[in-house]
Amino acid sequence: MGEAKAELDGGPGPVPLPGDAGEGSGAAADASADERTGRRPAGGRLWRLLLGPCLFGLMLLWGPGDDPRIGRMAGVAAWMAAWWVTEAVPIPATALLPLVLMPALGIAPVKEVGPNYGRSVIFLFLGGFLLALALQASGVHRRVALWILAAVGDRPRRLVLGFMLASASLSMWISNTATVMVLLPIALSVLAACPDRGGGAGRRRFGVAVMLGVAYAADIGGMATPVGTPPNLAYVRQLTLLFPTAPAPSFGEWMLLGLPLAAAFLGGGWLLLTRVALPLGSGALLGEGDAVAALRAELGPLRRDEVMSAGMFGLTALLWMTRGSARVPGWSRLGLFEPGYVDDACVAVATALLCFLIPSRDRPGERLLEWRMAREVPWGMLLLFGGGFALASGFKSSGLSAYVGRGLAELEGVPPLAVVFLVSSVLTLLTELTSNTATTEMVLPILGAAGVALRADPRLLMLPATLSASCAFMMPVASPTQAIVFASGWVSMKDMVRAGIWFNLLGVLLVTFFFWLLAGPAMGIDAAGLPPWAGR
Repeated sequence: MGEAKAELDGGPGPVPLPGDAGEGSGAAADASADERTGRRPAGGRLWRLLLGPCLFGLMLLWGPGDDPRIGRMAGVAAWMAAWWVTEAVPIPATALLPLVLMPALGIAPVKEVGPNYGRSVIFLFLGGFLLALALQASGVHRRVALWILAAVGDRPRRLVLGFMLASASLSMWISNTATVMVLLPIALSVLAACPDRGGGAGRRRFGVAVMLGVAYAADIGGMATPVGTPPNLAYVRQLTLLFPTAPAPSFGEWMLLGLPLAAAFLGGGWLLLTRVALPLGSGALLGEGDAVAALRAELGPLRRDEVMSAGMFGLTALLWMTRGSARVPGWSRLGLFEPGYVDDACVAVATALLCFLIPSRDRPGERLLEWRMAREVPWGMLLLFGGGFALASGFKSSGLSAYVGRGLAELEGVPPLAVVFLVSSVLTLLTELTSNTATTEMVLPILGAAGVALRADPRLLMLPATLSASCAFMMPVASPTQAIVFASGWVSMKDMVRAGIWFNLLGVLLVTFFFWLLAGPAMGIDAAGLPPWAGR
């Protein structure tokens, strides 16, 4: 994760980066680091390894509930939570524990646990990763980012806005971490072209604003689509896993809520960053855009590979948004398809397969996507999803979810809006110190059961929690995007905490407001009572 701290007034030079977009190495490797799924903390001590088994043993001896399976499942959850939080072993390895412990403890047979690691949403994410690799192999993502920067002008606030727009736009479709790694060398090139006036203080403030803007906007943009960030996909899958007849949101329905939320968050965040946390001047910095123009000139004319890869990605997005759902008709409900047979995973895998067929002009004799690039797919992330689904199924089958839900029934009578605000606040704070994906996987089954116990729509708790998992902005460990810009040397801990407090508060307020305003019209969520599909 590279959490080296450097407080330099003049701004550092470029940090070492993995292979750039030319060979598609950015998307996958960065995505595998996304949500810190594949990194082991330096200097890990024995207590980290022992903490999980010790908590497991305590739950077996003094676990909750009358059914012994409840205590056993609580022990498995405690073991996984301890290893996920401390990263005693790689997070994807921890995700494999249910495959061993749940059958061994008599919670569920392996033939029921194993399929959790191959569910539809995992192939949706796999298809998305492969498409992102094709985009990066062509280099079109850099062209899009520079086009946005050229469009906004070279005033400091506008440049920050340009970087934030580019970051948010890319992170809607590719991993948040890959987005930051794509934009980081562009940002460093622009900062290197900035004149050093006033002893470097103004230049450094601008550099901090650019770096934080890129990192924060990547997390904000990921909220706009169900494939934008892993917690969103975890929600979609766990909702149907916990409540099989629940109406899972389609791509278009999610965007009806997520896109306005992300747009308002991006605009409000830009104002906070450039006028409150890091006030910036209004003078031109880059000679009327000469630096950005030079970077664009280096790309040359639009190439066929860029057109084809962007076209495949656009086709995928169009098919996702028009597929339809149980509430909104779309092409998947035409007579050509059996109802319920085709979903977003089919679309993602189909278009990714097409990328393996289309010849590349930049790399003669090859295709837009070659299998060697698949080595960069974050396979550990896919295992993490499987482990989260296995954990959720164990919560339900053992009775642990119902047990915890009954304990949370004391919240009954609290106004639903207050409950949404409370859930958003708790998840925002919790994910400051833990992986947002692992945290989401842990809490969604509990919140689903709590919704049933409160006689309320479980989505009333689950969806705000999911969105709030992307709203932790104060610490480098809260998100890989923040760790990357922290390691660049431009951003100190003080800078991140000072700006992050404002973004955290804004995130909680906006998630609460937009969920309450749009969740009903977009997804049919009603706070008035328990929907029929959630009844026990």
